[in-house]
Amino acid sequence: MVVEDGGPTAPSGPGSLIQVPAAPTNADGDLVIANYLPGVAATSLKTVMNWGRANSLWYMLFGLACCAIEGLMAGGAARWDYDRFGMFFRSSPRQSDLMFVAGTVTEKMAPRIRTIYEQMSEPRYVIAVGACASSGGPFKDSYAVVPGVDKIIPVDIYVPGCPPRPEALYYGAIKLQEKIMKEKWHKKQQAKAGARA
Repeated sequence: MVVEDGGPTAPSGPGSLIQVPAAPTNADGDLVIANYLPGVAATSLKTVMNWGRANSLWYMLFGLACCAIEGLMAGGAARWDYDRFGMFFRSSPRQSDLMFVAGTVTEKMAPRIRTIYEQMSEPRYVIAVGACASSGGPFKDSYAVVPGVDKIIPVDIYVPGCPPRPEALYYGAIKLQEKIMKEKWHKKQQAKAGARA
């Protein structure tokens, strides 16, 4: 920014110019107000909304086989507690925004998974837990097994393992939180409104 004569910091003399440094900004280009007003936090609405959504996930479990017992139940127990991430179990799909699909997905169970997914509130996320939910696992060549839950519903995070350890589930949950923090939710809402019109 260039200030010409008459500016409050301009040196005296006709036609003199000075260089005023640009205000500091963050990676998004927003002005960093904390440098000027200590104790004041300023952020964008997008950041606040994404922070709230990322740290208050209500999950429902869709346990189909051994991964549900060894991974999900251990992950929600006292030693490995999902509550520290702000994640709380809900037994109703209408109150959930995250679904853990754990275990072998069969052709018989596929329509039920799709129905429950469609009943979940928006925005909704899915974590595929274990090899069977991700790709069919050792049973992928069976006529009755769906080769991955992503053939039925969109999956956000894949957690590998047979069965995955609770640490792996936590890593998947942290990656989902990072993904949510980067979302541009207002553009999704505009796209949905345009699709309905």
